[in-house]
Amino acid sequence: MTVTSLAPASSPVRTTKYRVTGIRVLRSEWAKFWSLRSSWITLGVAVFLLVLFGAIASYTYSPDAVATGGPPGPGSGGGDSDAVGLALTGVTFASLAIGVLGVLLSAGEYSTGMIRSTLAAVPRRLPVLWAKAAVIGPIALVLATVGALAAFQLGTPGLDGERIALSLSDDGVLRSLAGAGVYLGLVAVFGVALGVLIRSSAGAIAALVGVLLILPGLASLLPDSWYDTLSPYFPSNAGSAVYALHESSGALSPGAGLAVFAGWVALTLAGAAFRLRGTDA
Repeated sequence: MTVTSLAPASSPVRTTKYRVTGIRVLRSEWAKFWSLRSSWITLGVAVFLLVLFGAIASYTYSPDAVATGGPPGPGSGGGDSDAVGLALTGVTFASLAIGVLGVLLSAGEYSTGMIRSTLAAVPRRLPVLWAKAAVIGPIALVLATVGALAAFQLGTPGLDGERIALSLSDDGVLRSLAGAGVYLGLVAVFGVALGVLIRSSAGAIAALVGVLLILPGLASLLPDSWYDTLSPYFPSNAGSAVYALHESSGALSPGAGLAVFAGWVALTLAGAAFRLRGTDA
């Protein structure tokens, strides 16, 4: 006689699978961004610098300060100065703050090791990069545009009666102020891409400063014919053309400047995506 023991049938276990979608990844990156105190502080510093330097430049503007031998000051000098250019004096400083924030948003996860958890939750990896860029880019664009408008409005009374005084209704003013916001939004995305590409906060910040500030200075060592040809296509020079009220001789038009700078950002994003997809965290 054969005895067959029958194991009791186990009840089916229900498992709930959460599908990774672009919207969910975006929500996750949005929550991570606003949960960091550094995000609030750095954004506040960027807008503060943009408004502060713009207002100072407008209130210290003196077209004949250099001619009389007085101290030039941040807003002095004549020539091609205009109210928009003075209001946007702080764009360079704001771009560094916003670019550093983009670097910290991406490279910071590599420094803490949190990137392993992030990529474990999002195995396809690339949605993480797109979500980080999609979060910080629009935020920087909106806040920078508001800061540029505030700097212009605060500086307007300081230029009352001056030849270069302008109002928001004048041709090109709103386009230039909005262009500053677009430029700074792209700088934020550029910082994210550098952070993922280099995977080191210090290294990515050094690269950001080098590309935006040091490269144009080093290029002045080139022969004049080379410099005149290449200079308009450097990232910072192309970016400054986006928010320039008047097109300088040898500079790109606002549309061309936007296309060139966006191309630099896209190229860096492509390199970051290639490394993120092809190498281990």
